[in-house]
Amino acid sequence: MFSALAIANYRSLRSLVLPLSQLNIVTGPNGSGKSSVYRAMGLLAEIARGGVNTAFAREGGFSSALWAGPREISKAMLRGDVPIQGTGSGTAVALKLGIASSDEDGFGYAIDLGLPPPPKVSPTAFFKDPEVKTEFIWNGPHLRPSSLLVERRNAQLRLRQGKQWQTVGRMLPSWTSMLSEFADPSQAPEMLTLREQLRSWRFYDHFRCDAQAPARQTQLGTRTPVMSADGHDVAAAMQTILEIGDVEALHETVDDAFPGSRVSIHIRDDRFELCLQQPGMLRPLRAAELSDGTLRYLLWTAALLTPRPPALMILNEPETSLHPDLLPALGRLIVKAAKHTQTMVISHAPRLIAAMESCAQELPMQSIMLEKELGQTHIANLEHSEIPRWEWPSR
Repeated sequence: MFSALAIANYRSLRSLVLPLSQLNIVTGPNGSGKSSVYRAMGLLAEIARGGVNTAFAREGGFSSALWAGPREISKAMLRGDVPIQGTGSGTAVALKLGIASSDEDGFGYAIDLGLPPPPKVSPTAFFKDPEVKTEFIWNGPHLRPSSLLVERRNAQLRLRQGKQWQTVGRMLPSWTSMLSEFADPSQAPEMLTLREQLRSWRFYDHFRCDAQAPARQTQLGTRTPVMSADGHDVAAAMQTILEIGDVEALHETVDDAFPGSRVSIHIRDDRFELCLQQPGMLRPLRAAELSDGTLRYLLWTAALLTPRPPALMILNEPETSLHPDLLPALGRLIVKAAKHTQTMVISHAPRLIAAMESCAQELPMQSIMLEKELGQTHIANLEHSEIPRWEWPSR
């Protein structure tokens, strides 16, 4: 399990360390930085997949993703005695992301991304792409010289071999992570383990439920233990749960939201379609006939009751477009899923949050409330002693 997420200089997240538990609830007012946390975690997963530059391109480029405020904020600025202004500290621009394990057998990871040399010096036209300055992997929750296992500085990679360090002869490209460029299990098994953990992270945000939504259409049915992010394969995912998943949990979850109802899959040749049998109906209603809220709840059901739980599942505002009366059932569903996979829920729905908190009393849970002050995102509800200790590696 991961115990801490660290982010520096990403949008409003100038310096943020989040403690993580089995179930994590991140809340706060609009504009407090919740979506930035979600997107920063997406960047970490993309780094492990080798798509970091593509991810930044979707955000408008690396420069657009960087913290736009001053590099240092003085006490006078915080008091309002002087206006917000640059301090001329000369600190190098760096976007940093990191994750730590909760136990000594797990691995921590940190990456430092920065700007390449100026165009007049750089030999490439891609001078707006970020460069990897440093990457580190360590054993346990904290980075210490004795726990460091892999060290990458610019293009050079070193691996710990017992008490000695071995330098890898091949230089790494500046534009991509060592996680995607080097994963020899015989030389660095911890790198392969960590890479697969990060790649397994699963993100669910907005599900389309309009009349033309893919989830309302019949789809080619293949075994689907992991529903796609857009939910187009929900029928196949549901059928997979019915065959190899927790069928009892599926029926309980549907009945919890829609008493007396039961999900089924209409199969014709190799085409699958999601259906819901409701009390009083002579036939099941097909996906095209379901209300938006009903279909969206069934999509969350297929996502959360996956027969192949990931290392971490991140849900962004799952309450969107759901009737308030469905939120308690959704909260119970999320807690049920969190018993099998570490889960983060980003939400501003008090009823959903209350439902999760009320039925997760025996589950390790962390509630985090974000707020923004002078453009910076802070944790509002935790004392300094409750924030995990974190130190970024030097360049």
